[in-house]
Amino acid sequence: MAGARKPVVEVRRSQRRRRTVSAYRDGERVVVLIPDQFSRAEESEWVDRMLARLAAREGRLARSDAELLARATRLIKLYLAEHGTQAVPTSVRWVTNQNGRWGSCTPDDGTIRISHRVQGLPDWVIDYVLLHELAHLIVPSHNARFWALVARYPKSERARGYLEGVAAASGTPLTD
Repeated sequence: MAGARKPVVEVRRSQRRRRTVSAYRDGERVVVLIPDQFSRAEESEWVDRMLARLAAREGRLARSDAELLARATRLIKLYLAEHGTQAVPTSVRWVTNQNGRWGSCTPDDGTIRISHRVQGLPDWVIDYVLLHELAHLIVPSHNARFWALVARYPKSERARGYLEGVAAASGTPLTD
């Protein structure tokens, strides 16, 4: 693709690393961690593979507000259809100012905001966070009726566990 340039790549070899390869961005450069015993050919193959994975992940991070609204519409049809327009938000958008929660909802005006930190998570986790906020349009509090609505999502417990793990790994205390 024209205009796209390959990033600066720093390869770090480790004698302790046996099979795993990982990569992350550090500013403008990409750091690729590989086992020390890899040949130059294996190194080159893995650098290309990890650059492709990072590009795919960053593509997921570029999810739009329109995609989020479409996702919300699909979830309403699947899990909240009997609530009619009460479950339909006036707006759904990604925000960068929520670091202590995954999402928020203002039932009075029907707005839902989802933290940008959720963008790179698996789709089934995003669906859970979004359904959680959609349920607040129907039941503003976290009472039994609210949790019954959220429990309609088959992966709700799994997603809650995933989010708890992400929060614990990042050292971020999060509110429900």
